[in-house]
Amino acid sequence: MSALIAQRLVRSAAAAGCAVRVRAHHSRHWASATFTGTRHALTLAAAASPAFDAWLAGLHDAEFDTRRELVADLALVERATVGGEVEARIEALTVAVEG
Repeated sequence: MSALIAQRLVRSAAAAGCAVRVRAHHSRHWASATFTGTRHALTLAAAASPAFDAWLAGLHDAEFDTRRELVADLALVERATVGGEVEARIEALTVAVEG
């Protein structure tokens, strides 16, 4: 799998009025008996703002373009304010979509 999840998150934040930067993105292969995919750990950063806070709060309900992979799970696992910026650590599971 690729960095599609990072691109999707950046686009989603931009649509919500937030300029988000990907500070780190680590991924590793994942498989179950029926699916293959990738586990992702991302660190995003943005200026502290009500819009960014609202976007983070709504991540669990977010919908993403799923042409090549499905976002099966997405969670905000840590949020910290550093100076005037907010860092958000997000974990996601993407699953390959046949077709």
